[in-house]
Amino acid sequence: MTNGAARILIVDDHPMMREGLAARISNEPDLTVCGVADDVAEALRLAGELNPDLVIIDISLKTGHGIDLVKQIRSRHSKMKMLVNSMYDESVYAERSLQAGAMGYLNKQDAPAILIKAIRTVLAGKTYVSPEMTERIVMSRVGGTIEPGQSAIASLSDRELEVFTLIGRGQTTGSIASQLHLSVHTIDTYREKLKTKLNIANGAELNRSAVQWVLENE
Repeated sequence: MTNGAARILIVDDHPMMREGLAARISNEPDLTVCGVADDVAEALRLAGELNPDLVIIDISLKTGHGIDLVKQIRSRHSKMKMLVNSMYDESVYAERSLQAGAMGYLNKQDAPAILIKAIRTVLAGKTYVSPEMTERIVMSRVGGTIEPGQSAIASLSDRELEVFTLIGRGQTTGSIASQLHLSVHTIDTYREKLKTKLNIANGAELNRSAVQWVLENE
């Protein structure tokens, strides 16, 4: 820490969001922003060079994916604390983020005061999710059910959800394969799995469903 202030690395692909987060955090005397990044590669480099006390990570990045970044940081820096901050529905991504290695999940629509509370909670070594999400997680672990309308998407693996999101952003199978360093055949296989899990009849319907998901969550 510098002058007793916790050092925070912000990873977000939206410049205005990065600036807004940095400004809000810098208003707190016990917190300071030590760096910013907009993709996985830069975030990993800065995490290694700066050794921040906390990394705030968006799900949607310029290249790569926030959940994958959480996993990579966890494997390289096992004690580094992470907080995921995203527009995505927490009922789909909060538990995934915790399972990947983050210690908290925060929706970008939450009030600024909640952001600071979440940061300090994670820095203290505790887990932060909303009270509503805490109840959902507890219920799911004691045999409860996922909320109606969320079960299909929630059933997807992290990689399947990543492919689904990229489809929704209008990327072709080839571009998705290139970005994820996978073969076109593998992406075609994921598309088939998505249609099965989401009960979708054909590729055009899959594309429409994915676009709708992105429009509602990004």
